Amino acid sequence: MDPVRLDVDGEVLVITLDRPKANAINVATSNALYAAFDRLRNDDALRVAVLTGAGERFFSAGWDLHAAADGEAIDADHGPGGFAGLTELFTLGKPVIAAVNGLAFGGGFELALAADLIVASEHAEFALPEVGIGMIPDSGGVLRLPKRVPRALATELMMTGRRLPATEAARWGLVTRLAPAGELSNVALELARQISAGAPLAIAALKEVLAETEALDVAAGYRRMRDGTLTSYQRMLTSADAEEGPRAFAERRTPKWTGS
Repeated sequence: MDPVRLDVDGEVLVITLDRPKANAINVATSNALYAAFDRLRNDDALRVAVLTGAGERFFSAGWDLHAAADGEAIDADHGPGGFAGLTELFTLGKPVIAAVNGLAFGGGFELALAADLIVASEHAEFALPEVGIGMIPDSGGVLRLPKRVPRALATELMMTGRRLPATEAARWGLVTRLAPAGELSNVALELARQISAGAPLAIAALKEVLAETEALDVAAGYRRMRDGTLTSYQRMLTSADAEEGPRAFAERRTPKWTGS
C-alpha cells in the first residue's frame, strides 16, 4: 500500500499520510511526501494543499523507530525536501495546511510546524519527546517552535516532552482553527478554499515576503521588500492579476485570476 494518498478537491490537493498504525515516517515515506508537494508546486490547477493523517488517533508519530532499529541512520538522507518531504522545502510558493487529526509527536509535530497553517481536532495533541530517546527535534522543531509560541514555552515543551493539547495550542495561536469530532476535513477544506479565492501570485508573494523578512525588524523588512530581488513579489507587482483585482472591485464582480 502506498504510504501517501492523493486526492484533488477543486483547487485543493489533499495529501493523506497512511502508514498504519502510527503514520510514522521513514526515508521512502519522506520521498513520497516530497513527490506530493512537488506536484502541488508544479501543477497550475492546484492552489493549496491539505495535509493530514489517516485514521483518528495519529497525525504522525514522527520518525519510524522500527526503521531506525532496522538500520536507518539518524542522519539518513530523506530527499530534497528533508524529513517528511517538507521540513526543508523552502521554495514552495503555495500554502500547506496541516490538518492534525490526532497525535502529532516528534517528527510529526515538526511536519505540522513546516506547514503554513495548522488546524486541529479538539482531541489532538502535540509533543516533541526527542530528549527522552537521546536526541533533539532537529527536523525543524528546535528552529520553528520558538518562533511560533513564546520561547520559554517552546523550551519547556522540548526539554520535558510534555503533551500540548490542541486547545492550549490554539490559545497560543499555534493552531488557528479547532474542529469538533468528525469535522476536521470540512474545517480544513473550508480554510483551503478561502485561501484559494485569493490571487495565486499574491499568495506566493506573501509567502516569500514573510519568509524573507521574518528575522528582520520593520525598517529592515521594508528595505528587503523594496530591493527588487524578491522574485515572487516583483512578479505580483507587474501582473495582470494586480490589474484585474481593482477592476473587478470597481465593477462589483468576482475577479478572474489567471496567475499572470
